Amino acid sequence: MRIICLLWLSFLFLNCEDKESKQKKIKETNIEQTEKKPKKKEIDKSDWINDTLQSFDNLSALAFFKDYDQLHKENKVRIETRFGNIDILLFDETRYHRSNFIFLTKEQYFDGTQFYRVIDNFIIQGGNSDDKETVRKRDKIGKYLLPKDVKYGFKHDRGAISMPSSEIDNPHKLASPYEFFIVSQKGGAHFLDGDYTVFGKVINGMDVVDKIAAVETDEADWPLTNVYIKKAKILN
Repeated sequence: MRIICLLWLSFLFLNCEDKESKQKKIKETNIEQTEKKPKKKEIDKSDWINDTLQSFDNLSALAFFKDYDQLHKENKVRIETRFGNIDILLFDETRYHRSNFIFLTKEQYFDGTQFYRVIDNFIIQGGNSDDKETVRKRDKIGKYLLPKDVKYGFKHDRGAISMPSSEIDNPHKLASPYEFFIVSQKGGAHFLDGDYTVFGKVINGMDVVDKIAAVETDEADWPLTNVYIKKAKILN
């Protein structure tokens, strides 16, 4: 009987030791796995922006400007020309177009571009040029189009800022993001409503718009003397 008790105690001792050993191994394994688990990488916004722009297309552009809209709330821009300044207010409702214009302004894209299409008592259209620097800037940012956004009912009144559609085969009139036009027509150009996105308006400098609209042009509506945008800058 004594021998049986001793054997039973030995079994209990070895069983407890075995359980402790297993628990210790499990604990050590869990610690090891925790140490090996990679830490969550913090996103560097500047790197993300640069990576996104390297592969800009229509879908990535929309995702980019959706996020950009949350971080950049500016909505006033000054366009400087040799005729004077044009101050514009961008509408918060048309967030992709507002964000796009603010982004391009901060990237200094518009600086050195021209009002290259001018029709008196109709529109002045800017954001392009025949300079290689403009092509280089576009190549650096990428090729993309923005969707038409007319659900807010903004009209092509005199002083409205709108975005022309791309020159490519474009039945949905997707907007060319690098360019814009300002309506100079007295009474507005409401036959354009519904086809193009009005995303802002002139709040100061319509006299400058009229001066640019009155310059002499060739048969392609390009001013005989180039009208440069010296600089576009954020006002708020």
